Amino acid sequence: MITADRLSTALAAAAPRRSGVVSRVVGLNLEVEGLEAAIGDAVTVATPSGDLPTEVVAVRDGGLVCLPYGDLRGVRAGARAAAVDRPATVRVGDALLGRVLDGLGNPIDGGGPLHHLDEVTLDGTPPHPLLRARVDRQLPLGVRALDTLVPCGRGQRLGIFAGSGVGKSSLLSMIARGSDAQVSVIALIGERGREVREFIEKDLGPEGLARAVVVVATSDQPALVRLRAAFVATRIAEHFRDAGADVVLMMDSITRVAMAQREVGLSAGEPPATRGYPPSVFALLPRLLERAGTGEVGSITGLYTVLVEGDDMNEPIGDTARSILDGHVVLSRKLAAGGHYPAIDVLDSVSRVATAVTTPEQRDAATQLRRLLAAHREAQDLIEIGAYVPGTNPLVDQAIALREVTQMFLRQDMDDLTPAEQSWQVLAQMVAAA
Repeated sequence: MITADRLSTALAAAAPRRSGVVSRVVGLNLEVEGLEAAIGDAVTVATPSGDLPTEVVAVRDGGLVCLPYGDLRGVRAGARAAAVDRPATVRVGDALLGRVLDGLGNPIDGGGPLHHLDEVTLDGTPPHPLLRARVDRQLPLGVRALDTLVPCGRGQRLGIFAGSGVGKSSLLSMIARGSDAQVSVIALIGERGREVREFIEKDLGPEGLARAVVVVATSDQPALVRLRAAFVATRIAEHFRDAGADVVLMMDSITRVAMAQREVGLSAGEPPATRGYPPSVFALLPRLLERAGTGEVGSITGLYTVLVEGDDMNEPIGDTARSILDGHVVLSRKLAAGGHYPAIDVLDSVSRVATAVTTPEQRDAATQLRRLLAAHREAQDLIEIGAYVPGTNPLVDQAIALREVTQMFLRQDMDDLTPAEQSWQVLAQMVAAA
């Protein structure tokens, strides 16, 4: 019996295959002549070891500019190139829970093939701005400093900003184990290969992995793989959100995604702009980040780490991400150097949905603690040299008296995950004693 599915499959198989040849290989890209294709189309290139998948990133008068998903070794001028007449897809479904995938969505954990999954296009659509549910419920993260002073709402997009080696990944691992989200989708993009297994086995653990999907694209992989991994993770999170689940999407880091797009853009011939980033980078970030958030049903709470260059919080990627996201957490190298972990600078960190997810009493307690911390910071130089005279400023006197208590509250061991209700109770008691 001939069905519509069988007929479409037969017609696709019988369709003539368009082909061209590789005319030049330069740096990270290759040029193809004699083939018609559009931006984003897939093109396979014949090599001695098999077909190499590539993607069209630019169209010129002389042909196509393609970037590979693998190693260019073995590609030569005159090699046959063929277009693949299908959009980029990824497989989604509940069977992904507990699995580790590569940047293209294929399993790499040795757990066997994936079954009972639906194949969907990689490009999702951000929720309609007027149909998004409002962010009105707090999402407990298990970190005292965040749950009380930078509260995160379900469906919020929060950035974690820091320089290298200050503790972004460690904080993310605490949140992965401490949040009460139904599903966690974790994207490790451009990270060191050594850290992947450590994160999965030590930081995430068997219980965390059971309700998580991990997408990995290490720093040694091609730029297109690292770039695609961000969209694969986002598309998987969208599937669970559309099914009504509250999802936490953790991406480490959005800066590595921007760097991958920089490689793609420069290889395609774009002019470098701010600090070498081409214009396509700043068009990519909102296209990716806006896909997280609340939908008509379910939510995606996006937590994105931002690696700022030279500890400059106003560098281009950090500044652009901060303008798109719904809040930012700043990690301080000075606090980290002093053994204060997590090294969250709460005075420089802001949640733009704090008023919507907390009660007036909770906000009053958080504001009082912020005032004490700000007063101590303002008088810190005088205190350290012994020039401050007690009684000069009552607020500073309170801050000094409660210094040890507040620091103990803000410090937290990686294995010490505190429920949000308990954090609010401790904060209320501490402020009441001031």
